[in-house]
Amino acid sequence: MFSIRSYTPIPFLILMVAFARPTVASMLAGFLIMIVGECIRFWGVSIAGAETRTTGTVGGTYLITIGPFGYVRNPLYVGNMLVYIGVGVMSLALFPWLPLVALVWFVVQYSLIITDEESYLRTRFGEQYRVYCQHVRRFVPRIPPYRPAQPPPKSVDIREGLDSERRTLQAIGLVTVAIVVIYFVR
Repeated sequence: MFSIRSYTPIPFLILMVAFARPTVASMLAGFLIMIVGECIRFWGVSIAGAETRTTGTVGGTYLITIGPFGYVRNPLYVGNMLVYIGVGVMSLALFPWLPLVALVWFVVQYSLIITDEESYLRTRFGEQYRVYCQHVRRFVPRIPPYRPAQPPPKSVDIREGLDSERRTLQAIGLVTVAIVVIYFVR
C-alpha cells in the first residue's frame, strides 16, 4: 500500500471531475478546504523534506516532532484528506457519497500505511518515538502542540517544501482549473 499511495487518489479525482456539478458556493468552500489541507502538507514537507516522497520502503532519517508534527503524527495524511474532501466539495460530484467513500478509503489506506511506518519508527527511534506517541495522536490534533525535549536537527525550509510539493501543487491547479472550466461550460 505504501508504494502505491501516490496513485490511489487518481480514480477518485477522475470521478470527481467527470461527475462535477460545481456551484460558486461549492467551489469557494471546497477551495478553502483544499487550501487548508495543502497548507498543512506544505508546512510538513518544508520540515520533513523529500523523504516524504519515497515510494520504495518505509523509512526516515529523522523523527520530526516539530511544526505540524507537534499537533498530529501524520499531518501529511491529514492534509491529503482535506485536499480530497475539498475537491469533492468543489465538484459536488455524486455529493455527498463520493467524498464520503473517498474519505473512508483514505482513512483505511492511511491506517494500513501508518502501521508500517510506526513499526519502522519504533525500531529506529525507540524510546524517543514512544514518548512522542504518548503525547501526539495520529489524526486528531492536540492543542497546544507537543514540544520535544530535543527538537530534531531540521527546521522549515521553504525551498525544500516547494521542490517536494511541485507535483501536488500542479495536480491541485489542474483539478481546480478543470472544475472551474466545467462550471463555466455548464
